[in-house]
Amino acid sequence: MKFTLLSFYTLSLISLLSLSGCATPPSHLIVAPDIFSTPALHHNNKKAQLDVIDMRTATHILQILREGEAATLISAQQRLEETIENQLSQHWKKQHLLINSNAINVITIEIEKAIINVTQSTMKYKVNTEIILKVTVNNNEKTLTSTFKNNGNSHGPLRADIAVLERNFNERLTKLLQQILANEQISLFLK
Repeated sequence: MKFTLLSFYTLSLISLLSLSGCATPPSHLIVAPDIFSTPALHHNNKKAQLDVIDMRTATHILQILREGEAATLISAQQRLEETIENQLSQHWKKQHLLINSNAINVITIEIEKAIINVTQSTMKYKVNTEIILKVTVNNNEKTLTSTFKNNGNSHGPLRADIAVLERNFNERLTKLLQQILANEQISLFLK
């Protein structure tokens, strides 16, 4: 039997598909929002206490669903509330907002949703990503509550690339944190 170029490509494709089916997903995602520049608000050395609370019932970030199989759940390498608290603290300090556990102003960030849902079939996938952060500011007289949301959908052939999903999640989280840092209502509400 003559080995043709078509046979070679067919065998290569079958090998590639079988190898990609056996690939082990990573044990965790690296959630690392990257805020390049701090929004230009100035808090005039006001003080605030910052609390970040994860309100989700499950703490995984990525959920891959395949028909007839148990879902693959992947969590963040570092707790999401720690990541958000570190990023906001760092950038609020650059805006001259002092983060202090005894401050009159209390900023509470509740993580209501932070999920990447992947529906994987044999030759295609669909992705739905949703992040919802609720910000409550109490200045010892009044309370301000704002909700920040970012979501999106995508789809493609074959398998979803975990690295691409991770990068897209980080970009979405970065946008939300920048919106919080640039929010003038929050800035004006602080005493």
